Amino acid sequence: MDWKKIYKERTTSADEAVSHIKSGDRIVAGHATGSPEVLLEALTRNADGLKDVEIVHMVSMGESIYCLPEYEGIFRHRSLFAGPKTRKLLAEGKGDYTPCHFSEIPLLFRNEVLPVDAALITVSHPDKSGYVSLGVSVDYTMEAALKAKKVIAEVTSEMPSTCGYSFLHVSQIDHFVESNAPIIELAPPKIGDTEKAIGENVAKLIKDGDCLQLGIGAIPDATLTFLTEKKDLGIHSEMISDGVMHLVEKGVINGRKKNFHPGKIVICFAMGSRNFYKWLDNNSMIEMYPVDYSNDPFLIAKNDNMVSINSAISVDLLGQVAADTLGSVQFSGVGGQVDFVRGARLSKGGRSIIALPSTAAKGTKSRIVSALEPGQAVTTSRNDVDYIVTEFGIAHLGGHSVRERAKALISVAHPDFREGLEEEFGKLFYKIC
Repeated sequence: MDWKKIYKERTTSADEAVSHIKSGDRIVAGHATGSPEVLLEALTRNADGLKDVEIVHMVSMGESIYCLPEYEGIFRHRSLFAGPKTRKLLAEGKGDYTPCHFSEIPLLFRNEVLPVDAALITVSHPDKSGYVSLGVSVDYTMEAALKAKKVIAEVTSEMPSTCGYSFLHVSQIDHFVESNAPIIELAPPKIGDTEKAIGENVAKLIKDGDCLQLGIGAIPDATLTFLTEKKDLGIHSEMISDGVMHLVEKGVINGRKKNFHPGKIVICFAMGSRNFYKWLDNNSMIEMYPVDYSNDPFLIAKNDNMVSINSAISVDLLGQVAADTLGSVQFSGVGGQVDFVRGARLSKGGRSIIALPSTAAKGTKSRIVSALEPGQAVTTSRNDVDYIVTEFGIAHLGGHSVRERAKALISVAHPDFREGLEEEFGKLFYKIC
């Protein structure tokens, strides 16, 4: 059958499309800025008669109306990465959090640990061959669409068509809803003096020809501003934003020294400005892949001189990194931190970096701690940690003893807390000589 006929026959309204969602269904929604907001709004608008519908996704950049108290019993959110709109729900036990490395999420759908009844996704308009692109969110969204019993796609001209493995044929989608809604934009982070100092320290660990993985936020963005004099940098990351675009335009990032996907930027999702999304559209330098490819530690390690840069909430004096819980509260998620820490450690010449401010709560609390709080989960084990960076310097932990690690970490803690940390370590373990 001609793809244009399929597309026309399957195009409908948002209200009609979500009428195919039934009580007890498990829905997987597109990730982050790929969230199908028109479809999710229609779903909540047509909630009457539904119950026990599970909505699964990582971080939500949208409104997350289904998390509001009035929808209790109708929708239940299963989080794979908590965010501002979902933390309260999880803390109250009215939603569920599933710990999982980002790279392993597609496996949950493929092996039907989490069978998918419906995938709600956002896509570009079909190309001349009848293929739509998942655009800014390929990650786990591709596998969810491939395994779902029903696939409902929000189609918008605002979605860039991205290269790589990001395409579905219209025959693989059950219902299309044309919306032309804008893709959610990521507001630029505020970069203060602390973030600048951390970024400058991180940049000291980056050499010409390195291949980088960068997370989200002020510290990665600040780091990029100190790389303008570097040469022949590459990118293999789970995501990128505007900062990478700017360094590509300056010729700093070109991928020439990469020995895995040379000349290409490999990612699985993207978040940024409207101009950034336009830059992504049909950009052959950018290759999007599902997250079980982009975040596979063994594939990451094929890049020589791989450098992973991630953040943390706190680090204890043993070198254990807590990056997804604030005490016992689920604050974010594991994401791809461990995937890239291990990939970088396996890489020839690779380095993994955890960067964080030395304090929290307006300087009243140290983020370098003698021990993690009760109930706080370890994201990255002390056995995997390489470098810890704060605004006060660089602590190299890889290959060092417990005593050496503690001394190095105390040296990059805020000066106001160093003496106390040394005393606390002595009480827990032994005196640092």
